Amino acid sequence: MAAIVREKRLSSYYFFEKHAQTNPSKECIWSRQGCFTYAETYYRVNQYAQWFLKHGGVKPGDLVALFMANSPDFIFAWMGLLAIGAAPALINHNLTKQALLHCLGISEAKLVLADGAPQLLERLDAVRDELAADGVSIVKLADIKPEIDATKGERPPDELRENVRPDSPFGLFYTSGTTGLPKACALPAAAAFGYGVSRDCGFSYVKGENQRYYDCMPLYHGTGGISGMTQLLTGQTLCIAPKFSVSGFWDDIRDSRATWFVYVGETLRYLLAAPPSPRDKEHNVHSIYGNGLRPDVWKPFRDRFGIDTIFEFFNSTEGIMPLDNPARGDFRAHAVGHHGFLQRWRFYNVFVPVEIDVDTGEIARDPKTGFARRVPYSVGGEILVTQPPTITPAFPGYYRNEEATAKKYVRDVFRKGDLYYRTGDALRRDDDGRWFFLDRLGDTFRWKGENVSTAEVSEVLGRYPGVSEATVYGVSLPNHDGKAGMAAIYIDPAVKNFDYNGLLK
Repeated sequence: MAAIVREKRLSSYYFFEKHAQTNPSKECIWSRQGCFTYAETYYRVNQYAQWFLKHGGVKPGDLVALFMANSPDFIFAWMGLLAIGAAPALINHNLTKQALLHCLGISEAKLVLADGAPQLLERLDAVRDELAADGVSIVKLADIKPEIDATKGERPPDELRENVRPDSPFGLFYTSGTTGLPKACALPAAAAFGYGVSRDCGFSYVKGENQRYYDCMPLYHGTGGISGMTQLLTGQTLCIAPKFSVSGFWDDIRDSRATWFVYVGETLRYLLAAPPSPRDKEHNVHSIYGNGLRPDVWKPFRDRFGIDTIFEFFNSTEGIMPLDNPARGDFRAHAVGHHGFLQRWRFYNVFVPVEIDVDTGEIARDPKTGFARRVPYSVGGEILVTQPPTITPAFPGYYRNEEATAKKYVRDVFRKGDLYYRTGDALRRDDDGRWFFLDRLGDTFRWKGENVSTAEVSEVLGRYPGVSEATVYGVSLPNHDGKAGMAAIYIDPAVKNFDYNGLLK
């Protein structure tokens, strides 16, 4: 990477361009809206780049907000921005009003490119006046498509990309907003460089030639967007759909001839809840990649649909604690990551589990020393990640939000002056190096002096015959300390005479 930085060729556009020039006739994008070879995609990307320069007023270093449903044009626009040294702010198109204005405001983008169904576009129209007052213009793709189509797809000159630095954004992603309004994190060009070289260096998770990667997860989200764009950087075929649909999923998989697909945990639960079909194993998928797969779904899904490898990863928008678990059998099933002996040794004082005060959510500290209590990996606790004394680009911070960034760090944990990043997630690691997710901070509650893990209880309920989904949470009761457990349970409508008494027992 140092050599590439010296040559001023750090932009991810160069990875994509290499594959477009060496494999021009290979299929780059498959979708029901149209299929494109690498040569055709390259031309369309350059058309978008030229439009952004000449008509959109976009300059290198700018962010442009993409408020779009999944489509080939989403990919063209994203790569087109990278082609001119700019980047997208990837806006969740389900947001409305205050949350939408908040996310657009963080990016400081002066141009919003919008595309999708009428109800999607209506969300933008509802805040058009507020955006106009801030000098932000909304451009609907349908209105400018003729202009883009008429633009010559000439390659943008290298000078536009020469100022891309390791910390320049590949894209601006947003957290889910589970603790207030969404926060933004810029995925740096240095990380995207890692994705781009991964296949050549032998550490890409999609290996082999002619792999076809189906992605119906939202491209504005890290899981769908980063893994999808990585396929263009590594020369594979990306198969995309506008959104996840249980009824259309397997038809898409078969028609696209996908060999991989990307998931988030809930989607596999929905697919598993669908009635069994004699065609369940009639597909080319050998591996799946994603996160959030719950233990009660893991093996039933794998066995019913004939999946060889479930590649579960663990990470967050902040990208501070990546774990990988390519599981090809039962030994690593249910785990979110795995560390062999050398990694356990290497990360012993890097990923550190500590005890948390469930009532306050703060790190439990020894009353005498004031320092945190480290707990055994096999027991687990909130994971802290050690940092140098000054905050470094390992987590460059939330975009334009120093206050929220500061809250993710804690000092004087085990000795005066040390610095740790709080993941907000509780995990444990067993003696074989398998990492298991316990809970997100705040989900655990205390009842009669005992800590209750909502994830563990929901897993037990989810295994009961006929329960498709169970969400567990704590509720406060008058005149009681702590919280009592409550479960919202969805019962499979196909199950006749559900055994309520059996569930109660």
